[in-house]
Amino acid sequence: MAAKKTYQPKAKKHSRVHGFLKRMASATGRRVLKRRRAMGRKNISA
Repeated sequence: MAAKKTYQPKAKKHSRVHGFLKRMASATGRRVLKRRRAMGRKNISA
């Protein structure tokens, strides 16, 4: 029997940790978005 892979992704959990609303909730998160917009990111958050 093969061992289970270590990364079992869950979209909801990922969004809550790395999502747009989480970024907007803090000053440093907004700075992250601003920086990613400035470098021309196609997606600025998860």
